[in-house]
Amino acid sequence: MSIPATMLAICAGAPGAADVLQAAAVPVPRPGPGQVLVRVDAASVNFSDVKRRRGDVYPFPTDWPYTPGGEIAGTVAACGQGVDGFAPGTPVFGLAGGDGRGGYAQYAVAVAAQLNAIPPGLDAARASALVIAGGTAMLLLRDAGRLASGETVLIPGAAGGVGQYAVQIARQRGARLVIATASSPARAQAALALGAHVAIDDTRPGWADEVLRATDGAGVDLLLESAGGAVLAQGLRALAPFGRAIVYGAASGLAATLGPADIEHLLYAPARNQSVEAFNLGGWFMQRPQAAGTALGELIGSVLGGAIAVPPITRLPLVQAAEAHRRMEGRQVVGKIVLEPWA
Repeated sequence: MSIPATMLAICAGAPGAADVLQAAAVPVPRPGPGQVLVRVDAASVNFSDVKRRRGDVYPFPTDWPYTPGGEIAGTVAACGQGVDGFAPGTPVFGLAGGDGRGGYAQYAVAVAAQLNAIPPGLDAARASALVIAGGTAMLLLRDAGRLASGETVLIPGAAGGVGQYAVQIARQRGARLVIATASSPARAQAALALGAHVAIDDTRPGWADEVLRATDGAGVDLLLESAGGAVLAQGLRALAPFGRAIVYGAASGLAATLGPADIEHLLYAPARNQSVEAFNLGGWFMQRPQAAGTALGELIGSVLGGAIAVPPITRLPLVQAAEAHRRMEGRQVVGKIVLEPWA
């Protein structure tokens, strides 16, 4: 495979609004030991990309200038020393990045251990939307949240990438009641179409009271929280005794907060016995790779078997990366946005 000297990539020189994302011609990276150079056909846009571009608090440092994009699919262009099993031309998907160079580019470097061959039946766009959104949803429900058959779950932002996977996985794992929150009638309808039993408008004051009404006052056994700010405290009002709340994001740009009264209720309210846990996908892949790999394998099997659908995909050319980020921040996306570097 012929590899050019330069490529088109999206670069940001410093944190800022979506307009800091600019297309530029840059050198094609070279794979080091244990790495693979991928010709990128699809780069999935995730909210973690938005957070890092904005300069929000993030578990890992961001090197500037920065090319976003943690998730790619494409074909192997070249392999670094010590890489076996990935011949040039092999269709692959997985995690990209390193040294500030992510997947919003025509070529990207990835660690070989974080790539998988694209199985028959999946195109690059759908494959690029599996690992981060799908892996997060599977690990949240299966491992971190330990959702059991017959339990109830509250899924915020259920029309987004993680949310759409989570609704389907919760139903697949036998949840008795899946409650979705959404910010518009169209997004609520998307969640209901995937199997949510109830969809609640989370832009209305008192939405947690609606969750309680939907559970006949009992509350939910599992709460997934990704908004940040005061939303966690609101959600805890709708959590059942012995319920678990898993915090896995801060889409608002504000860290989840609990005031003294919230903490006092959590610790000392009679018979509550609730727990709050933090979740980060990167930590699972680095510190518990076997569990993360098993979860991803289970997800892929369910997708190929037709039990779980990849969220609907909006395809944009690479040069519209800033527009993709604006849509995500404006909560205008149902499903996933995928950038196509060669479009």
